[in-house]
Amino acid sequence: MLYDLLNQAMEPQFVIVVLTAVSCFATVVMLAAPLFENDKLDARMRCVADEREKLKVQRLQELANEHERKGLRHSSQSQTEKIVKVFNLRKALESEGLADRLKMAGLRGPGPLMTFLVARCVLPFFGMGLVFFYLSFIDDFGLEGMMWFSAILAGGYFGFYLPNIYIANIIQKRQTSIKLAFPDALDLLLICVQAGMSIEAAFRKVAAEIGNQSGELAEELTLTTAEMSYLQNRRQAYENLGLRTGLQGIRAVATSLIQAEKYGTPLGQALRAMAEEFRDERMTEAEKKAAALPPKLTVPMIVFFLPVLFAVIMGPAVIKAIETF
Repeated sequence: MLYDLLNQAMEPQFVIVVLTAVSCFATVVMLAAPLFENDKLDARMRCVADEREKLKVQRLQELANEHERKGLRHSSQSQTEKIVKVFNLRKALESEGLADRLKMAGLRGPGPLMTFLVARCVLPFFGMGLVFFYLSFIDDFGLEGMMWFSAILAGGYFGFYLPNIYIANIIQKRQTSIKLAFPDALDLLLICVQAGMSIEAAFRKVAAEIGNQSGELAEELTLTTAEMSYLQNRRQAYENLGLRTGLQGIRAVATSLIQAEKYGTPLGQALRAMAEEFRDERMTEAEKKAAALPPKLTVPMIVFFLPVLFAVIMGPAVIKAIETF
C-alpha cells in the first residue's frame, strides 16, 4: 500500500494538482491577510489621547490643594499593586532608571511597572519549576547531584532576567522604527515651520502624517504636543521627548530646539541643519550595511552554493565513469 501511495505521489498529474492547490491557498491567504490585520495606529492614538487626559488631570491636580490632590490619587488599587505593596517589591526589585526604560518601551503609568515587578518575582520560580519538571520526567541529560541543582538554578536565573530581555527587545524595535522615520518627520517639521505654523501645530501635523510610517514616532510627537500644551515651559517637553525615545539624535534635536527658543535663533535654520545631518547619517548607515553585505554572504555561499555547483559540474562526469566501469 505504501508503495502504491509513493507511485501515485510521483505521478506528474498528482504533483501538478498539489502545486495548484498550494498556489491557490497561498493566493487566498495573501489576499485575505490585510483584512485580518489590526489597525495599531488607532490603538496607539487612543493610548495617546488617554495619556493626554492624564496630563490634563495631573495639571489640574497640581493647581488644587495638596490635601485634595492626595485624596484623589490611588483611590483604588489593582491586584498587582496590592502584591507589590504587601511584599515591598519596589524596594527589593526596582532598579534605577526602570521607569525611564518602561517609558522608552512605550509602557507608561504605574500599571506596567507593577506588572514588571510581579513578573520578576514570579518568573524565577516558574523557570525553576519548568526545568525541574523537564529534568525529572522528560530527559535528565545524565545530570546528577550538583549539576542537576545548577540547571534548576539556571532556569530561575533566566526567569529573573526574562522581563529585562523582553523590555530590551521592545525598546530596540521601538527605537529602530523611530530612527527610520525620524529624518522624514524632521523634514516635514521643517516644511511646517517654514510655512508659518507654530511649533505645537507643526508637531501635531507631523504626528498625523508620520503615523502610517511609524506609529511609535507619531505617539511620541503627540505626547510632546500634549506636554507643550500643559507644562509650564517647552523645554521640559523637549527633554521628555529625548528621554522617552532614548535616541541620541532626537536628544540633539531637542537641545537645538531649546537653544533656538532660548537665544532667539530662527527655528527653521536649526531644523534645516539637523535634517541635513540626519539625512547624511541615514545615508552613511545604508552605505555601511551595503559594505558589510559581501562578508555576510560568504558563509551562505560556501555552505549552499558550492556543493550544488560541484554537483552540477562533477555529476555528469561521475555518472559517465559509473557507466563506463
